[in-house]
Amino acid sequence: MSAPTTGNAVGDNAAPITAPVDPLFLAAPRVSTFHGKQPLTNASGFFFERDDRLFLVTSRHVVIDEDTQHFPDRLEIELHLDAANLTRSTGFSMLLYSDGEAVWHQGRDSGGEIDVAVIELDRSALPDASVIRAFSPAHLSTNFDEVHPGESLLVVGFPLGFHDALHHLPVLRHAVIASPYGIRFQGNGYFLTDARTHRGTSGAAVVMRDASPEARTAALPWKLLGVHSSRMDMGDRDLVLDESLGLNCAWYADILLTLTAPRERDAGE
Repeated sequence: MSAPTTGNAVGDNAAPITAPVDPLFLAAPRVSTFHGKQPLTNASGFFFERDDRLFLVTSRHVVIDEDTQHFPDRLEIELHLDAANLTRSTGFSMLLYSDGEAVWHQGRDSGGEIDVAVIELDRSALPDASVIRAFSPAHLSTNFDEVHPGESLLVVGFPLGFHDALHHLPVLRHAVIASPYGIRFQGNGYFLTDARTHRGTSGAAVVMRDASPEARTAALPWKLLGVHSSRMDMGDRDLVLDESLGLNCAWYADILLTLTAPRERDAGE
């Protein structure tokens, strides 16, 4: 996460942009956290769709972080309103609590808390012109053998809140797999990436180009491998003599199947 920045007003008077943009850029909205009207931090996120339900995915510590006393009560994301004119956008706000109960879903496993949170979006409340590209269960990698050591990946997010403020688009950082994909690093539900990352990238999608997309994934030809969480460092390194490791934790994206599964209450509605 990072402190919010300003100057990202909707550019309705800018000339329409007609050049095509990879749908990956439209799957990752900028996330801002607030307590009431007070802006707190910037972070990253992405859309995930399952059946007819649409979710925003980000890091759990974006919506609550007891260690840093970070307690936002709402999020705001930026939505495109015109696929041809990317300067047109609007903010969409969502509360994090309803009747005192958290509206996001988080998970844990044998290794403890998982730093991923999902919030279901009310489609009927979204602007009719919203331009959204979403990952789905079909984008998850089920074959660990296809992700090789040193595989080239991308992290899609907003480092330090930085982005194309005119067209409201995230930036890409190059990364590589730094631990065996499919192995829980030190027993935790994440793998390592080697990439230069910053605050504000929390919640970003970690993806790999899909060279042979199926019909279900052709509109967004990327494999969703993980959710970027945080940088990893050695607690005992000499801050003067030793550089940072430059490694990062990415939680396996298959946790989304658990977090977006219909609840008993949902099934009875």
